[in-house]
Amino acid sequence: MSADTTPQSNMKASLLAETVEHVDITSYDARPIIDSMRKMSFSSRDTARAADIFNMALEDKSCSPWLILAGSTSAGGCMHVYRDMVKFGMIDAVVATGASIVDMDFFEALGFKHYQAAGPVDDNVLRDNYIDRIYDTYIDEEELQNCDHTILEICNRLEPRAYSSREFIWEMGKWLSEGNAKKPGSLIQTAYEEGVPIFCPAFVDSSAGFGLVKHQKECIKAGKPYLMIDAVADFRELTDIKIAAGTTGLFMVGGGVPKNFAQDTVVCAEILGVEADMHKYAVQITVADVRDGACSSSTLKEAASWGKVNTTYEQMVFAEATTVVPLIGSDAYHRGAWQGRNKPRWAKLFA
Repeated sequence: MSADTTPQSNMKASLLAETVEHVDITSYDARPIIDSMRKMSFSSRDTARAADIFNMALEDKSCSPWLILAGSTSAGGCMHVYRDMVKFGMIDAVVATGASIVDMDFFEALGFKHYQAAGPVDDNVLRDNYIDRIYDTYIDEEELQNCDHTILEICNRLEPRAYSSREFIWEMGKWLSEGNAKKPGSLIQTAYEEGVPIFCPAFVDSSAGFGLVKHQKECIKAGKPYLMIDAVADFRELTDIKIAAGTTGLFMVGGGVPKNFAQDTVVCAEILGVEADMHKYAVQITVADVRDGACSSSTLKEAASWGKVNTTYEQMVFAEATTVVPLIGSDAYHRGAWQGRNKPRWAKLFA
């Protein structure tokens, strides 16, 4: 019996039957919904205020808005929202988890898909079929390993030295733009073409990590120098952007390392002897609980005590992000404040 007609492969095909389709913020106008939410209460009013603050950041010609991204919303259908924010000049820099950038965005740029789970399935059955699960979303593990090996190929073509994650991801975008992308218009490729730097402060905690480890092991075995990721350079480079930008705004989906990393640039600038303004505009969309002292590092008001975020224009939205991000993104797109913005193309700082 051939490999593609085995019961196991038939089950895998049935499990990976429905692809996740990414929402298009240009195809619908969320302004009437946001306008209605502004007159409501609870999370609806918080969402409307978050949308207003994001639009204020876009209208402020002196402000550089950053996208801070954690969690799995890219796999869940918001991938093109973030791509279009960069494409249309709503975002000047991205700080994200490695998984959001590599396992999700770069993965799809290679021509692979994320899939909807039809219903509850024993995770041991998924493992037997080489299917990885993110809540109700599936990834083909064999395709993800292809992503690992592609990272290895990119490593092997680069000079063996230290790279910031920003610099390595720029090389990934360059590789895609050279005709290697199976799916054009990924976040990585768009950011590369628009001069928008992407930082992953915990870059190896992703599919890229496996490719990097294999690269180093093979080089060590051959007695050759190898490439490495310089996390300190990440912090220095993003702080350089904060200093150059002056006024900044944060649009944060989730929290964790990307959130704290972006906020800490204010403190880092001060350590370097540069008086930097706190992030003037800040929105965080999260379901994290504050009672354990976490909330993906802190609430935005708490961050003010550290000198990171100004509390005049800040809003926490306690909601599952895939229900909120498409509304705020569409609202901003159709209000059009991005049309008058000058793209700073911060990647030029490192050319």
